[in-house]
Amino acid sequence: MKGKVWIIRAFSLGILLFSVVSFAQTEPDSIAVAKNEFEEHFFEALKQKGIENYDKAIPELEKCLKTEPNNPVLYHELGKNWLALKKYPEAQRAFQKAVDLNPKERWYWNGLYDVFYETKDYPQSIVVVQKLIEFDKNFQDDLVSLYMYTRQFDKALALIEEMERTSNISQMMETYKLQILSENQSKKPEKEQLEAAIVKFPQVEENYIQLIYLYSESNQEEKAMEVARKLEKNIPNSDWAQVSLFKFHLNNGNGEKAAQAMHLVLNSSKIERKIKHRILNEFLIFVNNTNTFDKELDKAVDYFDDDTSVNVAKEIGIFFLNKKKSDKAIHYFEKSLLKQKDDILVIELLLEAYAEKNQFDKVSRKAEDFLELYPTHARLYFYAGMAQNQMKNYKKAIGILNSGMDFVAGDIDLEINFNIQLGEAYNGLGDQTKKYTYFNKAEQLLKQKK
Repeated sequence: MKGKVWIIRAFSLGILLFSVVSFAQTEPDSIAVAKNEFEEHFFEALKQKGIENYDKAIPELEKCLKTEPNNPVLYHELGKNWLALKKYPEAQRAFQKAVDLNPKERWYWNGLYDVFYETKDYPQSIVVVQKLIEFDKNFQDDLVSLYMYTRQFDKALALIEEMERTSNISQMMETYKLQILSENQSKKPEKEQLEAAIVKFPQVEENYIQLIYLYSESNQEEKAMEVARKLEKNIPNSDWAQVSLFKFHLNNGNGEKAAQAMHLVLNSSKIERKIKHRILNEFLIFVNNTNTFDKELDKAVDYFDDDTSVNVAKEIGIFFLNKKKSDKAIHYFEKSLLKQKDDILVIELLLEAYAEKNQFDKVSRKAEDFLELYPTHARLYFYAGMAQNQMKNYKKAIGILNSGMDFVAGDIDLEINFNIQLGEAYNGLGDQTKKYTYFNKAEQLLKQKK
């Protein structure tokens, strides 16, 4: 659900994306000693976070806080490490401190949102997302979803209609709108009327569909299932019966029958594409939660090969990458590239997924292969150089990173990443002078972002 901007993660020293330290005015010698100690602890924290040693990164950041007790960057980094360890109260306190110190930094609010969303504290999530919308209107989608989760349907519908007036809404927002409108009881006949109509006109499919909706809305799942079965019996070729049966089988945890119904719906020419996407999304969540029926999901994705509105394999790959299921993400990114070989975002995401699996040989090989197609794409050089660092091929890493630096234009975050990786490469070669030269360049770039 969450409307987050995708960024390159760190795998060695880590990637700094925010402002860093400023030292108080004191004697020059004291400044040098304090600064060196601070940098050692700070970059060590980034390094440990990059290799997922979050419990080791935290003490390093706490040492930094002794020097800079009011530096919001440190609290933000601390929050990210606590969150990775699923220590939610500690993460919340750290992110809240960062927000208190600098409420104008959007990423600090993002940290709080991560905590509240992961702990399913949707009311608090709503408060934070309302603030995030001030930074990025795309968070309106998140707010609608949160209103749906908390059953504030009037607020959800009002926001969707406001969004429609200014831009095109997403498929998910359209689905929510249809769901809300379908729950408007005043626009539907009573259950008794529909039951009588089914007896009198057993071949009218619409009566079954409306009655199924009514029973579902009042949590009378068994009665809704009875109607769906009656529809299947009286109108055997009804694709709509399969739509309803799919939902019921899924709710009952019967993945095999749900998959059968799903395939019938996806193969139907009578069911509109929006509903097919909704069914696929629900089955995707089921597969993610149960870790079963992967083959059925893969087969379902193939039904959308001709869909020009959305690259389904790509979106599912992103879903699994966000869920830290890199193997599945890799499968769908590779599937996506078979359909669209020149999708640079998918290429970057694929490299990201390989790196998450510590498959740095594949990161290196793939990045260099793709550089033949995109010889001026700086991020491909970053991945190739980072992979060489991880494989301890420091000289090769330096060559690749220096070549790629020529194409970093106007992307200060990426330039910071390059400098950190170059510093790490020289550190691997034992050249401490150049190591700190590049680390200091990264720090100066960070200061420019203040």
